[in-house]
Amino acid sequence: MRRVVIVGATGSIGRQAAEVVQASDELEAVGLVADRSWKELLALAETLGVERIALADPAAAALAAEHFRGRVHAGSEGAIELICDAGCDVVLNAAVGAAGLTATIAALGEGIDLALANKESLVVAGELVAALAEATGARIVPVDSEHSALFQLLRGEAPGTVERLVLTASGGPFRGRSQEEIAHATVEEALAHPTWRMGGKITVDSATLMNKGLEVIEAHHLFAIDYDRIEVLVHPQSIVHGLVELNDGALLAHLGLPDMRVPISYALHFPDRHDVAVPRLDLAAVGRLTFERPDTDTFPCLRLAREAGRAGGTAPCVLNAANEVAVAAFLDRRLPFGAIAAVVEGALERCEVRAVRHFDDVLAADSEARRVAEELVAGVRA
Repeated sequence: MRRVVIVGATGSIGRQAAEVVQASDELEAVGLVADRSWKELLALAETLGVERIALADPAAAALAAEHFRGRVHAGSEGAIELICDAGCDVVLNAAVGAAGLTATIAALGEGIDLALANKESLVVAGELVAALAEATGARIVPVDSEHSALFQLLRGEAPGTVERLVLTASGGPFRGRSQEEIAHATVEEALAHPTWRMGGKITVDSATLMNKGLEVIEAHHLFAIDYDRIEVLVHPQSIVHGLVELNDGALLAHLGLPDMRVPISYALHFPDRHDVAVPRLDLAAVGRLTFERPDTDTFPCLRLAREAGRAGGTAPCVLNAANEVAVAAFLDRRLPFGAIAAVVEGALERCEVRAVRHFDDVLAADSEARRVAEELVAGVRA
């Protein structure tokens, strides 16, 4: 029996992870972590029979404690306490944004395997996170559908045989439209993803292609491969989740209907596989699989992410922090959709790139970038 802690339990990935745990006779949830949605967390804890929960918001934690029979951890240290005290075998980190780095550090620092759905952990502190995992022997198994696909395809391949990795992107709701056409797209339009059902922030990132840019940086750290050998292809059907080109010219592909329960189950059961009750892929019914190059003129966030990744140091952290600020402002209707990339680019230009030697360097860069991004947002009329 693998004992699981789910961080970001009330979000889209967290709820699907709970479904996977509930359906498996090999998994047991022993802790749940959320930001402030205490009622939803209590309901989930009741369903899974969990006796430990954590809420980052102290007020929400206090309310939860009045209604919960078990242990409630509160505040910024709550998730760390729960992860360290729950006796778990794996932590599924589905927290949104750079805030998820705390749970990543806590799990890996304790030598606990990490099922990673929080891509920002590797984006903002990839080298430090990888070094921590190596030092403690903890395994990082990606949960993002694209990285899970690549992770599975690369298993068993000898060092030196991989020529190229290909991440696929749906293209989001604005695929094929011009920069002028989407400059003032509404929140509702940006959230109308054609394939996946996700939270607001990641859905907007998909609409700007920043999500794919962050995934390029994540792949660089996960698989220790140069940026020049990581490619992005737009694949509207979202059937092929990743491809690996080998040195003999073979191209391996991972296919499946878009359903996050599959990579979640793989990560939680790793290195084994478990039955997952999802619809099976019928290629004849799909009929056609198409691919195209991403339009980085209309969607400059993908280009900015590559540039930040290559720059290294604190640049990816600045990219991520500025993007989080810009996306939040867009969702609050304080910033036009077309200005998201401009805010990110402005922050990258204004924030000096520094070396990252400690997690404190990341926190300092994150704070500075958020301040600069807020100033840039304030200078733009929504």
